Amino acid sequence: MSIITTIEDLRVLAKRRVPRMFYDYADAGSWSESTYRANETDFAAIKFRQRVAVNLVDRSLKSTMVGQEVAMPVALAPTGLTGMQHADGEILAARAAEKIGVPFTLSTMSICSIEDVAARTTKPFWFQLYVMKDRDFINRLIDRAKAANCSALVLTLDLQVLGQRHKDIRNGMTAPPKLTIPNMMNLATKPRWCLNMLRTPRRHFGNIVGHAKSVSDMSSLSSWTSQQFDPALSWRDVEWIKNRWGGKLIIKGIMDNEDARLCVESGADALIVSNHGGRQLDGAQSSIGALPGIVDAVGKQIEVHMDGGIRSGQDVIRALALGAKGVYIGRPFLYGLGAMGEAGVARCLEIIRNELDLTMAFCGLRDVTHVDRNILLPGTY
Repeated sequence: MSIITTIEDLRVLAKRRVPRMFYDYADAGSWSESTYRANETDFAAIKFRQRVAVNLVDRSLKSTMVGQEVAMPVALAPTGLTGMQHADGEILAARAAEKIGVPFTLSTMSICSIEDVAARTTKPFWFQLYVMKDRDFINRLIDRAKAANCSALVLTLDLQVLGQRHKDIRNGMTAPPKLTIPNMMNLATKPRWCLNMLRTPRRHFGNIVGHAKSVSDMSSLSSWTSQQFDPALSWRDVEWIKNRWGGKLIIKGIMDNEDARLCVESGADALIVSNHGGRQLDGAQSSIGALPGIVDAVGKQIEVHMDGGIRSGQDVIRALALGAKGVYIGRPFLYGLGAMGEAGVARCLEIIRNELDLTMAFCGLRDVTHVDRNILLPGTY
């Protein structure tokens, strides 16, 4: 195997090792994928100011996110079906994040359950919540997150309805995969994935199977979302969840200044500027494009985070320079997971940490908490 030096190296290896439907599930957007692509490409236009002859001894990437100390201001984003990129994927990713010293966020739509991850890690992780019509299920899900000592709740607001993702439809994406002839032919080329999956009992949505009374068909993600995701979700529900949870609350899916102000009014501890990785409203602005305006509107009243399009430590520092207190990576760690399991997630984080440290140094800074727009070339952001 060649030396892994970039996130792109991990992506290429993951594409070889992960079944097509699950690789495409992670590495795709909705409709024409224009927002998915813009999330990544809009970072490239932002240029740095290189500085020289500055003391660069004793550099530090340590920071905090919602009051929690982090080794660098990066968290693993909540991603559905992580355990289909690699067997026991959520457990492996959480372990890697714990070792590096960054938060891991478990998705409601995970394969490994809250209890699975809690039993196999030693530090609290974050839990991401979707609001379902079945409020009794949500109450019990919050109680399970509390019992697992989750230290923050990430409430996603931008999935009241499901964006159309053409690749999932064409691939007939299900978890576990249906044994059709095309699927079996593709699985035959992924022996490593198949062997690992045969060794684990975790092949369904662990937070839902056996817990939700109204689930009629757990073989399909889209059937679950069409039945249970709540199009009537409102800010009153946010207030209810905040009171029900009682701990740190992060609201995910904010792309508008007015919605950001409503986050402040809701009493949330942080918001995440996010367009769901370009998987919901195609034609929406990129996350990095929306970030500066939201920071200017509310940044002193609430902690602002962002996700979408980050593929390097340089992208991380660009987001920090534009006012993000922290960032989340989804696809990069999924590439690492699909490529090399836990070691691949660790390698992803090491790559980002190294790129972040070196870029900060080239910009003449020693402390990541001092990063601001002064490190960027005017007119490029």
